[in-house]
Amino acid sequence: MTSPGYTEHLVLEGVLTDDQARETVAGILAVQRADGAIPWFRGHHLDPWDHTEAAMALDAAGEHEAAARAYEWLARHQNPDGSWYAAYHDGDHTQATDRSRETNFCAYIAVGVWHHYLATGDDAFVDRMWPAVYAAVEFVLGLQQPGGEIGWKREEDGSPVNDALLTGSSSIHQALRCALAIAEQREEPQPDWELAVGALRHAIQSHPERFLDKNRYSMDWYYPVLAGALTGTAAKERIEAQWDDFVVPGLGVRCVLPNPWVTGGESCELALALWAMGESDRALEILQSVQHLRADDGSGLYWTGYVFEDKAIWPQELTTWTAGSLLLAVAALGGDEATCAVFSGERLPLGLDPDCC
Repeated sequence: MTSPGYTEHLVLEGVLTDDQARETVAGILAVQRADGAIPWFRGHHLDPWDHTEAAMALDAAGEHEAAARAYEWLARHQNPDGSWYAAYHDGDHTQATDRSRETNFCAYIAVGVWHHYLATGDDAFVDRMWPAVYAAVEFVLGLQQPGGEIGWKREEDGSPVNDALLTGSSSIHQALRCALAIAEQREEPQPDWELAVGALRHAIQSHPERFLDKNRYSMDWYYPVLAGALTGTAAKERIEAQWDDFVVPGLGVRCVLPNPWVTGGESCELALALWAMGESDRALEILQSVQHLRADDGSGLYWTGYVFEDKAIWPQELTTWTAGSLLLAVAALGGDEATCAVFSGERLPLGLDPDCC
Protein backbone atom coordinates (compact mmCIF):
# COMPACT_ATOMS: atom_id res chain seq x y z
CA MET A 1 0.00 0.00 0.00
CA THR A 2 1.05 3.60 -0.49
CA SER A 3 3.71 4.69 1.98
CA PRO A 4 2.40 6.73 4.94
CA GLY A 5 2.22 10.43 4.16
CA TYR A 6 2.93 10.06 0.45
CA THR A 7 -0.65 10.84 -0.51
CA GLU A 8 -0.48 14.32 1.04
CA HIS A 9 -0.20 15.89 -2.42
CA LEU A 10 -3.22 13.83 -3.53
CA VAL A 11 -5.51 15.49 -0.99
CA LEU A 12 -7.56 18.24 -2.61
CA GLU A 13 -10.55 20.04 -1.17
CA GLY A 14 -13.80 18.82 -2.66
CA VAL A 15 -11.99 16.17 -4.70
CA LEU A 16 -10.06 13.69 -2.54
CA THR A 17 -9.52 13.21 1.15
CA ASP A 18 -6.47 11.23 2.27
CA ASP A 19 -8.60 8.12 2.76
CA GLN A 20 -10.22 8.54 -0.64
CA ALA A 21 -6.84 8.98 -2.32
CA ARG A 22 -5.56 5.77 -0.75
CA GLU A 23 -8.77 4.02 -1.78
CA THR A 24 -8.36 5.12 -5.39
CA VAL A 25 -4.74 4.00 -5.54
CA ALA A 26 -5.76 0.66 -4.04
CA GLY A 27 -8.51 0.41 -6.66
CA ILE A 28 -6.00 0.65 -9.51
CA LEU A 29 -3.66 -1.82 -7.80
CA ALA A 30 -6.53 -4.27 -7.39
CA VAL A 31 -7.06 -4.31 -11.16
CA GLN A 32 -3.37 -4.62 -12.05
CA ARG A 33 -2.38 -8.16 -12.97
CA ALA A 34 0.55 -9.99 -11.41
CA ASP A 35 2.51 -9.61 -14.65
CA GLY A 36 2.17 -5.81 -14.45
CA ALA A 37 -0.66 -5.39 -16.96
CA ILE A 38 -3.33 -2.79 -16.14
CA PRO A 39 -6.52 -3.42 -18.14
CA TRP A 40 -9.39 -0.95 -18.23
CA PHE A 41 -11.08 -3.17 -15.67
CA ARG A 42 -11.04 -6.88 -14.95
CA GLY A 43 -12.45 -8.76 -17.91
CA HIS A 44 -11.89 -5.89 -20.35
CA HIS A 45 -8.99 -5.23 -22.68
CA LEU A 46 -5.71 -3.40 -22.10
CA ASP A 47 -4.46 -0.71 -24.44
CA PRO A 48 -0.90 0.64 -24.17
CA TRP A 49 -1.85 4.30 -23.73
CA ASP A 50 -4.33 3.87 -20.88
CA HIS A 51 -2.10 1.22 -19.28
CA THR A 52 0.66 3.85 -19.18
CA GLU A 53 -1.61 6.54 -17.77
CA ALA A 54 -2.62 4.24 -14.91
CA ALA A 55 1.04 3.41 -14.28
CA MET A 56 1.87 7.11 -14.08
CA ALA A 57 -0.86 7.55 -11.49
CA LEU A 58 0.72 4.78 -9.43
CA ASP A 59 4.06 6.58 -9.55
CA ALA A 60 2.35 9.80 -8.48
CA ALA A 61 1.06 7.89 -5.45
CA GLY A 62 4.44 6.41 -4.54
CA GLU A 63 3.69 2.93 -5.85
CA HIS A 64 6.93 2.80 -7.82
CA GLU A 65 7.39 -0.98 -7.88
CA ALA A 66 3.91 -1.49 -9.32
CA ALA A 67 4.50 1.21 -11.91
CA ALA A 68 7.84 -0.35 -12.90
CA ARG A 69 6.09 -3.70 -13.44
CA ALA A 70 3.67 -1.98 -15.78
CA TYR A 71 6.50 -0.58 -17.90
CA GLU A 72 8.31 -3.89 -17.89
CA TRP A 73 5.11 -5.46 -19.23
CA LEU A 74 5.34 -3.09 -22.18
CA ALA A 75 8.97 -3.97 -22.80
CA ARG A 76 8.18 -7.69 -22.81
CA HIS A 77 5.24 -7.35 -25.20
CA GLN A 78 6.72 -4.91 -27.71
CA ASN A 79 6.53 -6.04 -31.31
CA PRO A 80 9.75 -6.41 -33.34
CA ASP A 81 8.96 -3.18 -35.24
CA GLY A 82 8.80 -1.17 -31.97
CA SER A 83 5.01 -1.05 -31.79
CA TRP A 84 2.29 -2.48 -29.59
CA TYR A 85 -1.09 -3.68 -30.69
CA ALA A 86 -4.07 -1.44 -30.00
CA ALA A 87 -5.72 -3.86 -27.56
CA TYR A 88 -4.85 -6.99 -25.59
CA HIS A 89 -7.18 -9.52 -24.03
CA ASP A 90 -7.43 -9.37 -20.25
CA GLY A 91 -6.36 -12.63 -18.67
CA ASP A 92 -4.20 -13.59 -21.65
CA HIS A 93 -2.10 -10.59 -22.51
CA THR A 94 -0.24 -12.46 -25.22
CA GLN A 95 -3.47 -12.39 -27.24
CA ALA A 96 -4.22 -9.15 -29.10
CA THR A 97 -7.86 -8.32 -29.76
CA ASP A 98 -7.00 -5.45 -32.13
CA ARG A 99 -3.83 -5.91 -34.17
CA SER A 100 -3.68 -2.43 -35.61
CA ARG A 101 -0.82 -0.35 -34.18
CA GLU A 102 -1.72 3.22 -33.25
CA THR A 103 1.09 5.73 -33.19
CA ASN A 104 -0.01 7.71 -30.15
CA PHE A 105 -0.48 4.48 -28.19
CA CYS A 106 3.06 3.46 -29.04
CA ALA A 107 4.70 6.83 -28.33
CA TYR A 108 3.27 7.25 -24.85
CA ILE A 109 5.74 4.88 -23.22
CA ALA A 110 8.26 7.75 -23.38
CA VAL A 111 6.03 9.94 -21.19
CA GLY A 112 5.62 7.16 -18.65
CA VAL A 113 9.29 6.20 -18.53
CA TRP A 114 10.43 9.81 -18.08
CA HIS A 115 7.78 10.36 -15.38
CA HIS A 116 8.97 7.22 -13.56
CA TYR A 117 12.58 8.37 -13.75
CA LEU A 118 11.73 11.81 -12.37
CA ALA A 119 9.75 10.16 -9.56
CA THR A 120 12.47 7.65 -8.63
CA GLY A 121 15.84 8.78 -10.01
CA ASP A 122 16.36 5.17 -11.10
CA ASP A 123 19.05 5.27 -13.80
CA ALA A 124 19.07 1.48 -14.14
CA PHE A 125 15.37 1.56 -15.02
CA VAL A 126 16.02 4.09 -17.79
CA ASP A 127 18.82 1.90 -19.14
CA ARG A 128 16.51 -1.11 -19.21
CA MET A 129 13.69 0.77 -20.89
CA TRP A 130 15.74 2.76 -23.40
CA PRO A 131 15.65 0.09 -26.15
CA ALA A 132 11.85 -0.05 -25.92
CA VAL A 133 11.52 3.74 -25.97
CA TYR A 134 13.93 4.09 -28.89
CA ALA A 135 12.18 1.42 -30.95
CA ALA A 136 8.76 2.89 -30.21
CA VAL A 137 9.80 6.38 -31.32
CA GLU A 138 11.32 5.04 -34.51
CA PHE A 139 8.09 3.17 -35.30
CA VAL A 140 6.07 6.33 -34.73
CA LEU A 141 8.31 8.56 -36.82
CA GLY A 142 8.07 6.06 -39.63
CA LEU A 143 4.53 7.44 -40.07
CA GLN A 144 5.42 11.13 -39.92
CA GLN A 145 4.13 12.93 -42.99
CA PRO A 146 5.95 15.62 -45.03
CA GLY A 147 3.86 18.29 -43.28
CA GLY A 148 5.02 17.18 -39.84
CA GLU A 149 1.80 15.48 -38.70
CA ILE A 150 1.90 11.82 -37.65
CA GLY A 151 -0.17 9.19 -39.46
CA TRP A 152 -2.74 7.51 -37.26
CA LYS A 153 -1.71 3.84 -37.39
CA ARG A 154 -0.64 0.78 -39.29
CA GLU A 155 -3.30 -1.78 -40.02
CA GLU A 156 -2.87 -5.44 -39.09
CA ASP A 157 -1.35 -6.17 -42.52
CA GLY A 158 1.19 -3.36 -42.04
CA SER A 159 -0.40 -0.88 -44.43
CA PRO A 160 -0.13 2.71 -43.17
CA VAL A 161 -3.06 4.99 -42.39
CA ASN A 162 -1.46 8.33 -43.13
CA ASP A 163 -4.43 10.45 -42.09
CA ALA A 164 -3.49 12.29 -38.90
CA LEU A 165 -5.50 12.92 -35.75
CA LEU A 166 -4.92 16.18 -33.89
CA THR A 167 -5.38 14.56 -30.49
CA GLY A 168 -3.03 11.70 -31.31
CA SER A 169 -0.39 13.92 -32.86
CA SER A 170 -0.55 16.28 -29.88
CA SER A 171 -0.01 13.37 -27.49
CA ILE A 172 2.94 12.30 -29.64
CA HIS A 173 4.35 15.83 -29.38
CA GLN A 174 4.55 15.45 -25.59
CA ALA A 175 5.96 11.93 -25.94
CA LEU A 176 8.72 13.00 -28.34
CA ARG A 177 9.82 15.72 -25.94
CA CYS A 178 9.96 13.18 -23.12
CA ALA A 179 11.91 10.82 -25.38
CA LEU A 180 14.40 13.60 -26.07
CA ALA A 181 14.73 14.17 -22.33
CA ILE A 182 15.52 10.49 -21.86
CA ALA A 183 18.07 10.65 -24.69
CA GLU A 184 19.72 13.69 -23.09
CA GLN A 185 19.85 11.90 -19.74
CA ARG A 186 21.65 9.03 -21.45
CA GLU A 187 23.89 11.43 -23.42
CA GLU A 188 22.69 9.93 -26.69
CA PRO A 189 21.64 12.89 -28.88
CA GLN A 190 18.84 12.25 -31.39
CA PRO A 191 18.91 15.12 -33.91
CA ASP A 192 16.29 13.46 -36.13
CA TRP A 193 13.86 13.42 -33.21
CA GLU A 194 14.56 17.11 -32.55
CA LEU A 195 13.63 17.95 -36.14
CA ALA A 196 10.58 15.69 -35.98
CA VAL A 197 9.09 17.29 -32.87
CA GLY A 198 9.66 20.79 -34.24
CA ALA A 199 7.90 19.92 -37.50
CA LEU A 200 5.05 18.28 -35.60
CA ARG A 201 4.57 21.30 -33.34
CA HIS A 202 4.52 23.61 -36.36
CA ALA A 203 1.80 21.50 -37.97
CA ILE A 204 -0.30 21.57 -34.78
CA GLN A 205 0.13 25.31 -34.32
CA SER A 206 -0.25 26.50 -37.89
CA HIS A 207 -1.85 23.88 -40.13
CA PRO A 208 -5.17 22.49 -38.83
CA GLU A 209 -5.96 21.39 -42.38
CA ARG A 210 -3.34 18.64 -42.08
CA PHE A 211 -5.49 16.79 -39.55
CA LEU A 212 -8.80 15.01 -39.85
CA ASP A 213 -11.73 17.17 -38.79
CA LYS A 214 -12.69 15.87 -35.34
CA ASN A 215 -13.56 19.20 -33.73
CA ARG A 216 -16.74 17.76 -32.25
CA TYR A 217 -14.51 15.90 -29.78
CA SER A 218 -13.36 17.72 -26.67
CA MET A 219 -9.96 16.04 -26.85
CA ASP A 220 -9.22 17.85 -30.11
CA TRP A 221 -10.09 21.08 -28.29
CA TYR A 222 -7.80 20.81 -25.28
CA TYR A 223 -5.10 18.30 -26.27
CA PRO A 224 -2.82 20.74 -28.11
CA VAL A 225 -2.71 22.66 -24.81
CA LEU A 226 -2.36 19.61 -22.56
CA ALA A 227 0.50 18.29 -24.68
CA GLY A 228 2.39 21.59 -24.69
CA ALA A 229 2.09 22.34 -28.40
CA LEU A 230 0.09 25.49 -27.64
CA THR A 231 1.11 27.71 -24.74
CA GLY A 232 0.58 31.24 -23.50
CA THR A 233 -1.94 33.42 -25.32
CA ALA A 234 -2.59 30.83 -28.03
CA ALA A 235 -3.51 28.23 -25.40
CA LYS A 236 -5.83 30.58 -23.54
CA GLU A 237 -7.56 31.67 -26.74
CA ARG A 238 -8.14 28.08 -27.79
CA ILE A 239 -9.64 27.07 -24.46
CA GLU A 240 -11.88 30.14 -24.22
CA ALA A 241 -13.16 29.68 -27.77
CA GLN A 242 -15.10 26.50 -26.98
CA TRP A 243 -15.41 26.55 -23.22
CA ASP A 244 -19.18 27.00 -23.30
CA ASP A 245 -19.53 24.29 -25.94
CA PHE A 246 -17.83 21.56 -23.95
CA VAL A 247 -18.00 22.43 -20.24
CA VAL A 248 -21.25 21.56 -18.44
CA PRO A 249 -21.19 23.47 -15.14
CA GLY A 250 -21.32 21.19 -12.13
CA LEU A 251 -21.04 18.00 -14.21
CA GLY A 252 -17.81 18.04 -16.19
CA VAL A 253 -16.77 18.03 -19.84
CA ARG A 254 -18.66 16.65 -22.80
CA CYS A 255 -16.82 13.96 -24.71
CA VAL A 256 -18.38 14.83 -28.06
CA LEU A 257 -20.79 17.48 -29.30
CA PRO A 258 -23.74 17.68 -29.15
CA ASN A 259 -24.18 14.56 -27.01
CA PRO A 260 -25.39 15.15 -23.43
CA TRP A 261 -22.60 12.95 -22.07
CA VAL A 262 -19.84 14.09 -19.74
CA THR A 263 -16.83 11.87 -19.15
CA GLY A 264 -14.38 11.72 -16.27
CA GLY A 265 -11.23 11.17 -18.30
CA GLU A 266 -11.76 14.17 -20.57
CA SER A 267 -12.73 16.32 -17.58
CA CYS A 268 -9.57 15.45 -15.67
CA GLU A 269 -7.38 15.97 -18.72
CA LEU A 270 -8.92 19.40 -19.24
CA ALA A 271 -8.11 20.14 -15.60
CA LEU A 272 -4.49 19.20 -16.27
CA ALA A 273 -4.44 21.48 -19.31
CA LEU A 274 -5.87 24.34 -17.25
CA TRP A 275 -3.26 23.76 -14.56
CA ALA A 276 -0.51 23.86 -17.21
CA MET A 277 -1.92 27.24 -18.34
CA GLY A 278 -1.68 28.56 -14.80
CA GLU A 279 -5.42 28.39 -14.15
CA SER A 280 -5.48 26.19 -11.07
CA ASP A 281 -8.75 27.63 -9.77
CA ARG A 282 -10.67 26.56 -12.87
CA ALA A 283 -8.86 23.22 -12.85
CA LEU A 284 -10.05 22.65 -9.29
CA GLU A 285 -13.62 23.50 -10.24
CA ILE A 286 -13.56 20.94 -13.05
CA LEU A 287 -12.18 18.22 -10.76
CA GLN A 288 -14.79 19.00 -8.11
CA SER A 289 -17.53 18.83 -10.73
CA VAL A 290 -16.85 15.19 -11.63
CA GLN A 291 -17.00 13.76 -8.14
CA HIS A 292 -20.52 12.56 -8.91
CA LEU A 293 -18.75 9.88 -11.00
CA ARG A 294 -16.99 8.36 -7.98
CA ALA A 295 -18.41 4.92 -7.28
CA ASP A 296 -19.94 4.31 -3.86
CA ASP A 297 -18.85 0.66 -3.74
CA GLY A 298 -15.59 1.30 -1.87
CA SER A 299 -13.44 0.58 -4.93
CA GLY A 300 -12.17 4.16 -5.14
CA LEU A 301 -12.74 4.06 -8.90
CA TYR A 302 -14.79 6.30 -11.17
CA TRP A 303 -17.50 5.68 -13.73
CA THR A 304 -16.44 6.51 -17.27
CA GLY A 305 -19.33 8.87 -17.98
CA TYR A 306 -22.79 10.24 -17.25
CA VAL A 307 -25.68 10.97 -19.66
CA PHE A 308 -27.15 13.99 -17.97
CA GLU A 309 -30.38 14.21 -19.98
CA ASP A 310 -31.25 10.69 -18.82
CA LYS A 311 -29.59 11.04 -15.40
CA ALA A 312 -27.83 7.76 -16.12
CA ILE A 313 -24.33 6.40 -15.63
CA TRP A 314 -23.07 5.16 -19.00
CA PRO A 315 -21.27 2.98 -19.78
CA GLN A 316 -21.48 0.82 -16.67
CA GLU A 317 -17.74 0.51 -16.23
CA LEU A 318 -15.22 1.66 -13.64
CA THR A 319 -12.00 2.32 -15.54
CA THR A 320 -8.45 2.46 -14.23
CA TRP A 321 -7.59 5.19 -16.70
CA THR A 322 -10.37 7.47 -15.44
CA ALA A 323 -9.05 7.07 -11.90
CA GLY A 324 -5.51 7.52 -13.23
CA SER A 325 -6.33 10.78 -15.00
CA LEU A 326 -7.90 12.15 -11.83
CA LEU A 327 -4.90 11.22 -9.68
CA LEU A 328 -2.50 12.84 -12.16
CA ALA A 329 -4.51 16.06 -12.26
CA VAL A 330 -4.68 16.19 -8.48
CA ALA A 331 -0.95 15.42 -8.24
CA ALA A 332 -0.17 18.35 -10.54
CA LEU A 333 -2.29 20.73 -8.48
CA GLY A 334 -0.68 19.29 -5.35
CA GLY A 335 2.83 20.04 -6.60
CA ASP A 336 4.13 16.51 -7.24
CA GLU A 337 7.48 17.25 -8.87
CA ALA A 338 7.54 14.49 -11.48
CA THR A 339 3.97 15.07 -12.61
CA CYS A 340 4.45 18.83 -12.76
CA ALA A 341 7.62 18.45 -14.81
CA VAL A 342 6.01 16.15 -17.37
CA PHE A 343 2.84 18.20 -17.88
CA SER A 344 4.20 21.73 -17.53
CA GLY A 345 6.80 21.02 -20.19
CA GLU A 346 9.14 23.60 -18.69
CA ARG A 347 12.03 21.14 -18.38
CA LEU A 348 11.38 19.20 -21.58
CA PRO A 349 13.49 19.73 -24.72
CA LEU A 350 11.69 21.71 -27.41
CA GLY A 351 13.40 20.21 -30.43
CA LEU A 352 14.17 22.28 -33.52
CA ASP A 353 11.59 24.40 -35.29
CA PRO A 354 11.51 24.03 -39.09
CA ASP A 355 12.95 26.74 -41.31
CA CYS A 356 9.93 26.81 -43.59
CA CYS A 357 6.15 26.43 -43.47
